Order: sequence, then structure tokens, then C-alpha cells
Amino acid sequence: MGARIAADIGGTFTDIALELDGQRWTVKVLTTPAAPEEGVLEGVRAVLARAGLAPGDVELVIHGTTLATNAIIERKGAPTGFITTEGFRDVLALGNESRYDQYDLNIDLPRPLVRRRHRVPVPGRMDNTGREVKPLDEAAVADAVRFLRAEGMQSLAIGFMHGFVNPAHERRAAEIAEKIWPEVRISLACEVSPEMREWERFSTTVANAYVQPLMAGYLARLRAGLDAMGMNVPVFMMLSGGGLTGIDTAAKFPIRLVESGPAGGAIFSAFVARQKGLSKVLSFDMGGTTAKVCLIDDFAPQASRSFEVARIGRFQKGSGLPLRIPVIEMVEIGAGGGSLAHVDGLGRIQVGPESAGAVPGPACYGRGGEKPAVTDANLLLGRYDPATFAGGALTLFPAQAEAALVAAVGRPMGLEAPMAALGVVEMVDENMANAARVHAIESAKTYEGRTIVAFGGGGPVHGYRVAEKIGVTRMLVPSGAGVGSAIGFLRAPVAYEVVRSLYQRFASFDVAGVNALLADMSREAAEVVSRGSFGAPTKETRTAYMRYVGQGHEIAVPMPAGALGAEDVARIRADYDAEYARFYDRPVPGSDVEVMSFAVVVSTVVEAVEPVAEPAAAPAPAPIRHQAVRDTATGAVAEWAVYDRTAMPPGCRVLGPCIISEDETSTLVGAGWVCAVDGLGYLELVREG
Repeated sequence: MGARIAADIGGTFTDIALELDGQRWTVKVLTTPAAPEEGVLEGVRAVLARAGLAPGDVELVIHGTTLATNAIIERKGAPTGFITTEGFRDVLALGNESRYDQYDLNIDLPRPLVRRRHRVPVPGRMDNTGREVKPLDEAAVADAVRFLRAEGMQSLAIGFMHGFVNPAHERRAAEIAEKIWPEVRISLACEVSPEMREWERFSTTVANAYVQPLMAGYLARLRAGLDAMGMNVPVFMMLSGGGLTGIDTAAKFPIRLVESGPAGGAIFSAFVARQKGLSKVLSFDMGGTTAKVCLIDDFAPQASRSFEVARIGRFQKGSGLPLRIPVIEMVEIGAGGGSLAHVDGLGRIQVGPESAGAVPGPACYGRGGEKPAVTDANLLLGRYDPATFAGGALTLFPAQAEAALVAAVGRPMGLEAPMAALGVVEMVDENMANAARVHAIESAKTYEGRTIVAFGGGGPVHGYRVAEKIGVTRMLVPSGAGVGSAIGFLRAPVAYEVVRSLYQRFASFDVAGVNALLADMSREAAEVVSRGSFGAPTKETRTAYMRYVGQGHEIAVPMPAGALGAEDVARIRADYDAEYARFYDRPVPGSDVEVMSFAVVVSTVVEAVEPVAEPAAAPAPAPIRHQAVRDTATGAVAEWAVYDRTAMPPGCRVLGPCIISEDETSTLVGAGWVCAVDGLGYLELVREG
């Protein structure tokens, strides 16, 4: 294969990775929020220059971005209209009538993306079996389309009750809209989210329509920019579920891109776990704006069918807009290098979720930022060298960092700048550790025997302290850790997931009906994957989402490949009881089980990873310098040795406390830790005792 390029747009930095014949080159450039494609194109040019390659040497571009997520959070999507079933105009506002905080009398609920005026009901109704009980009023649909066009809408969502069972009304409404309004972009609930639960289905469809013009325009500009460079090659997009898809599918279903950047990081960690034979891993990705943690067991990240975006309450489930899409399950918090610190009304240091971003950035960037960020605190603690930050591409200004920290944290708390910086870093580390603890508890798992895979610009800097807080004694920092998510894109399979609802109970399981549904889903997924697999071998996995009758939440249970038989049905039921017992300690005897939906994933086969022999012992290089660092655990200042990672041969060992420096990040090795370089060139930190 020729060269492959991966690009990951973050809130602060855009990461680029290029691979060719087993070699890798990486760069970091500041994100350009006003025109994100410019940062990507700048990074592509920079990495080509570093590798000494021409645009014509590139064979494939893989891209991930959080632009869709940011558009929803910042309410910067297209004006969107919604046509729905008569009587269900307010589903988006009512939700499921739950309160994420039962005791808040002034609770703020998530505001729908579509104003009530632009949620237009029309007569027509299907029942829960897909039988038409009231014909679609086509004249009312036409009037609704004309009204929304006159109101200046740019995108249209269509979702009718029980459209996931019988989409005839939704498809007919789309035909009418296309005839009246040919240029409008239309999102159908039966295509975007063909599952039961109308609030989640409608919310996902509206969100897809809301970001579709923005993402389609961005992807078109990126495509044009690459073509202008002479890079007329396929572009693949990273999906939130961990697979790749073509740019056309991504433009049609941009809502599936909401977590594409973080998903790349989880894929990267899973690849590292396979390389090292580690069956229990915690992926820890800390960038400039957020930190992400994800549990990886048996070399696969945890998956989920639901996601919330734009939460009003921090860490509070139910306070955001629900999306029913395939996602890699992770916890994401505002705890990145650009997260801003302040003192709240109770006199406590708070960090995030607000971020300095790329513009203006932390105060120490010297670009106009006046509020202190985590990067400012790390600089004052001695963790960064102002002259060599980001490989020397960005000079830091300690005086500006100190002034910002004193004004926002030090003076209100009566602390000198160094202790204010210590408080900020310790608070952000505790926030990340607490998020990791909660994530494990909610997943019915522990951290015993786990290894942290730390990456991102801030992951190796904060990783050892987070490990100490959650009781983990081993940490890996792979090569290229500073751009780990981008490298993860290069490891991801081409994949697509199809989810549909077909209500079943095991007491009356319709084997023939389920087999027909699964076969149709398999064909749909295989068709999408075939557009970008280039003939590579594929595999298929099937999952059923099940619960005991009357319960409110489902558990995912794997299903066998091929047509189901009676013996398979009995085995699936037994597997559900076992999985339920893992979560809740014991099954519920005598209760029937209902299947709410099915999922089929078709993906290219991931190449096997050959183990690498452990290297012979080698002497460690001499430190390139020493610098004064304040330990956040003790508050003591000491001279820490600084090593150049590129000069450390496999088999060498260094003792903490020390810093291992590289262009995109630095790895901190705390007191009581030992760092060794393994046969892959990865840093392996182990806490002694």
C-alpha cells in the first residue's frame, strides 16, 4: 500500500499521522475553529514535508472530527424543521418526563433543537404492528413543507409514530418534500434510527438533520482542498462506533460522527492491548479540551447504543439530548490542557468544563488568553520546558501563566502561584480519577489487574498520578502517544452497524421472522462496507438487546452467526441470564425475557498482531538536562532528570521521578515508579512495592 494519512480535529490541536512501509511521521497543529479544514490541510502539508513525500504518494485519507458534537453543543447547526404525527408535536420537549435531578425545583431541561413553531404535525397513523390505521394526509404534508420553506429552514427531519416498523408514510412524505423543495436535505427516522422509543428516535433524527448541512459543507470543502493539493484519493470517516465509512455515508448520517475522534483513541488502545496481550485495559486519552476514559476487555472497547450530547448537568444522565447511535462507551469530561480554572462561590478550585481552546488558548501561549488553564499550571510546576513545548513549535510564557493563575486562583485563596498551580493540577487529576471510578462501577467492573494506556497530549503527563488515585500499578505510553487518536484511525476496520427493532418474547419467539430481519440487516451493512473494503475479508457480529419483561433497560447479548434454530434461542436466553447475573448478582427466575432490538455489524477483519520479544537489558542514556519540578502528591520541589525518548533504546530502565520528553507530549514518571522501554519502543511504567 501507499502512504496513509489520518487527521483528528480536536478542540485545541489537530493531529496528523502518516504511515508508509512501517514508518510513521506525526505533527500537531493548532485547530482553526473558523474553518477546520484549513488546519487539516496545513497539517497534511506539514507531515508530507516531514516525510519527504508528495501528495501523489498518498493512497488513503482517514478523518475524525468532533464538529458535529460541537455544532449541537454550541447550537450552531442549520435551522431545522420537523414533520411528525398529529398529536406528537411535543415529544421532543416532553422527553420521557423524567427529571435528572429529582430535588431541583428550578431544573433546566435540555432545549429541543427545533422550535415548537417548526415542529409541524400531520394526520396519518401506523399502529405498533405496522398496520395503517389512518392514511397519510398528503395535502397536509405539502402544506407543512411549504410553511417550513417559507420560514427559512435549511434542513428537514421526518419522523412518524411506529415508522421503524412500517416506513411507508415517512418515505411518502419525503417524496412529497423532494418534489416541492428539491434542494432541501431530508433526514428520515426510519433510516437514521429505526428503533422503538419515539423520543430517542425523533431526537436522533432531528440532530442528524441539524448538523447535516454543516457537515456536508465541511466535507465538501475538505474534499476540494485535498483535490487542489493533488490528493485525489478516497477519504474515510471514523464513526462513533469504532469503524470507518465512506464520505458519502458520513454526509448522509453525520450524527454517527459525534464521537469519532474519541473513538479513534479507544481503537488505538485496543490495538496496543492486542500487541501486549493485555486483556484488561483502561484507555486514558487527555487532549487539549477533554479527557476520555474507556474500559477495554478482551481487546475490544465497550460498546453502547445510546449517547447524550450537550448535557446541562455535569455528569448527570438525562440532562442532555439523547442519541440512539452505535458508540464506543466512554466517559468524557472537560479536563484537558486548555480547561480553565477558577474559584467558585464556596471558595473551591474548579477546573473545566470551559476551555481556552485553540483561540486564544491558555495564557502561557501568549495569544491573548487571560484565564489560567491546566497547561499554565503544569508549566508553573516545572513539568514543561517553555522552549521545547510541542517540539519547539510553540514557545510558552511562564510570566503570563503566573499572572493568570494568581489573579484567578491564587489571590482569591491566598496562595502563591506555585501552590495555586498544584491545587489546579491535583483537582483535575482527581476529577479524572473520579470519572474513571464511576465508569467502572456503572460497568460492573473493577481496576484490579488493569493497565492504563495513556496518550493524547496530556495523558502521559497526568497518567501516573491518576493511576495512583484509582489503584492501578502499571501504565503504557505507546510511541506516537501525543497523536494517539489519529493513529487509532489507521488501525480501525471499515465497518457499519445496522440496528432495528422487532419485538420478541422468548415464550413466543418467531425464529423465521427474526432470521428474515437479520438477513436483511446483514445485506444492508455488507453493502455499505463493500464500498470501502477494497475486497478485504469481512466478518459479521450480531447482538440482541434484551430485558426481563417489564424492566426499563436492556442488556446486550451476543448472538450466533447464521440462521437461528431452536437450540440457538435457548442458548441466547441462557446467555442473557448469565449476563444479567454479572451485572446484578443473580437472575430473575420464572420471568420471561423480551428482545427490544437487534444489531448487525459487518466489518473488515483486523490483521493479527505478532508478539514482540522482550529486549535484552540496555544502558539508559544520560539525561539531557535537569529541571525543578513540584510533586503534586507531596508538594516538594526536587530536580527531576529529563530524558529524550528518541535516545532511549529498548531494554533500558530509568527510575522516577523523571520526565521523558518527546515532540508531542512528555511522560512523567513519579517517585516510586520505574519506566522501561519494551521491544515495541513503548514506555512501560510500573509502580514498585
